[in-house]
Amino acid sequence: MNKRVVFIMLLMFTVYLGFGLIIPVLPELLHGIPEGETHLGWVLSIYSIMSFLVSPLWGGLSDKIGRRPVLLTGIFGFMISFVLLALAGTNLPLLYLSRILGGICSGALSGVALAYVADITTHEERTKSMGFVGMSIGLGFIFGPAIGGTLSVVSLSLPFWGAALLSAGIFCAGFLKLKESLPDNRGQNQGDKPSRWSLLRGKLGYLYVMTFFVTFSLAGLEATFQYFQISRFGVTPLQIGLMFMFSGFADALVQGGLVRVIAKKKKEKLAILCGLFASAVGFLLVLGSDSFWTATLALTVFSAGNAMIRPCINSLLTQRTRHGQGVTTGLSSSMDSLGRIAGPITGTSLFGIQHGLPFAAGAVVSVLASLLLLRFSQLDRESKDELPGTV
Repeated sequence: MNKRVVFIMLLMFTVYLGFGLIIPVLPELLHGIPEGETHLGWVLSIYSIMSFLVSPLWGGLSDKIGRRPVLLTGIFGFMISFVLLALAGTNLPLLYLSRILGGICSGALSGVALAYVADITTHEERTKSMGFVGMSIGLGFIFGPAIGGTLSVVSLSLPFWGAALLSAGIFCAGFLKLKESLPDNRGQNQGDKPSRWSLLRGKLGYLYVMTFFVTFSLAGLEATFQYFQISRFGVTPLQIGLMFMFSGFADALVQGGLVRVIAKKKKEKLAILCGLFASAVGFLLVLGSDSFWTATLALTVFSAGNAMIRPCINSLLTQRTRHGQGVTTGLSSSMDSLGRIAGPITGTSLFGIQHGLPFAAGAVVSVLASLLLLRFSQLDRESKDELPGTV
């Protein structure tokens, strides 16, 4: 495997490990303060608001000055955000500040990392490479919640210090080893850059909106799943960490194995449709869960479905785009962030009305996303630049 793809895998593992660490810790941290559930929704969303705003800017900047400086800047800022998070405790202003900085820096990582992979791979290799990157994201979700839940037994701040230390190690490795993926003439003949929203026109717009829907439902689940299971059987942070660990294994297996088969057969659209169906089933299983094992099963089915969707959407976007990879993946990252803005706020609001509503809504959103996919497939078949692989 390409060594540079391996580094991006390690980078994305670190980002999502850090994101996964907070899943079992933040609800526990905010549980005892006034309006803790409301603050949880906003603390999760503010991170994504910032990422949404800056992701296309980072992506466009990386098209001009290169991926390497943007990635290194993002890693360094990500490290500082975890230091602030470790120091914050229940200090809400510092907690919000750490998440704002983390969101700004994550915007410099996810989209640009995918653009880096697109730069160094051929169309034939891309879905497989995106799958490996997705597998590293899944591994981050395996170890993140498990480590966060375990270390929280010692101290609620200890997981954040660990994430800061790991980020520092990735920054040093990248500074010493990471090579630029764009040619030296990257700043020449760039032409006029499209606005981020102009890329939503045409058939790719359906993929971008689908990205939002998929992340919206995922973020709503992440924000409410622990509270839902507390109401069902009194789940602990350690148990939540273990649940996300088991579901993360399913995620990693799908993205590291099944997605490779999908790439060879060029069946990305069919895989997305199957993933949306599995996600909807997972949401419905959550509604019926009332123990550690039934909740783990529901989360695992959902995660396996979600794992088929993301790398295939990213691969289709980078294959079909007629613009710079940085702008394309930056907008994709922005739509992902927009889903993470709306998801926690909507999820916690629905949870306040009726505890099962976020998961019922997630199943409905998965069905709506499948309709977007079918429309994209129709337009893709009709277009002159169609590539092999249809639903």
